[in-house]
Amino acid sequence: MDVLGFTVLDFVALAFFLLAWFGYYAAVELTKAGGKSLNTIMHPYRYRWMEQTVVRENRIVDTTILGALMNGTAFFASTSLIAVGGVLALLRSADAVLPIFATLPFSSATTPLTWEIKVIGLAVVFVYAFFKFAWAYRLFNYMAIIVGSIPVLRDDNRKQAEFVARQAASMNVVAGKHFNRGQRAFFFSLAYLGWFVHAYLFMAATACVLYVMWRRQFASEARLAALGMDYDEDSDG
Repeated sequence: MDVLGFTVLDFVALAFFLLAWFGYYAAVELTKAGGKSLNTIMHPYRYRWMEQTVVRENRIVDTTILGALMNGTAFFASTSLIAVGGVLALLRSADAVLPIFATLPFSSATTPLTWEIKVIGLAVVFVYAFFKFAWAYRLFNYMAIIVGSIPVLRDDNRKQAEFVARQAASMNVVAGKHFNRGQRAFFFSLAYLGWFVHAYLFMAATACVLYVMWRRQFASEARLAALGMDYDEDSDG
């Protein structure tokens, strides 16, 4: 039985995609296991960075790092807008694109209506990513203001300086969380592309993206490096 041109398999694949996305979010950000992820391991370094800011008279290095964080976030936000524009342009090209997809091996039958719904869904993913990146950029901006308000360390204001530094670090952590969520949307958008070919490819791509993200967070060389642990240079991790 078809609903708006979608089969039961399509709905199963979409449910798997959403479950993978929200399940990964819950596992990384809401469970104890998430405390072992690379993202969480980096949080103490954000606080250590701000602790060093307190004792540094010349904070050029701090402003340079902040500029790099903001520029990277702005790049992803701009890329999200470009992606949204490109995806919306696909809505007007259904007549030209559908015959191409029909010639692909194992491609499922796609009607103009199902094509438009799938394209709108992809646009929603990129819009979500834009909001996350734009908010992360704004939060890094707030952090920069707080860093600028850290008083020059004297004997009588150490507690105040350390308190403001912790505020800046906390803002940094929140900004990093939103940035990571935006990148997560980018990764899952790649899996979503499989749906344009076939529901089975959609599920396979989702599983692959999920595995890659899990491995980077919990079993990568980067995680070992952040923990200060040695790793095997001959490994593929």
